[in-house]
Amino acid sequence: MNDIEIFTIGFTQKSARKFFELLKGSKAKRIVDVRLNNVSQLAGFAKRDDLKYFAEQICGIEYVHAPALAPTQDILDAYKKEGGDWSVYEAKFLDLMKQRKIEETVSKDLIDGGCLLCSEDKPHHRHRRLVANYLCEKWGGKITVNHLV
Repeated sequence: MNDIEIFTIGFTQKSARKFFELLKGSKAKRIVDVRLNNVSQLAGFAKRDDLKYFAEQICGIEYVHAPALAPTQDILDAYKKEGGDWSVYEAKFLDLMKQRKIEETVSKDLIDGGCLLCSEDKPHHRHRRLVANYLCEKWGGKITVNHLV
């Protein structure tokens, strides 16, 4: 198996300039949007259609929405809206990825060189990190994960 490189990024607490400079400075080939909701006005420059345009025009990279890598609305609401515990969210999301068999249904070509995007600034308690770690575990081999912060 060839080496795989995965990037991750969040857009909150970043100006558009900072966000796109991080992307341009990386070797990312595409944004892989792992958000369930990617058209909210609260997303500012990171709304789906705007982000697709900016990624192509500013960074020369593609944009792909990958809802199979997003939590369900129920899982998201229990954590965000109801103030749920991270460990419960993490367990439910890991189980969801297992049920979806993302290691079989998501193309390595999509992920290799892809930058997993979710909203939160840091990767620590974020599902983009869980996706990257899950795929590293399932795919094995040499996989590098770079969190763009």
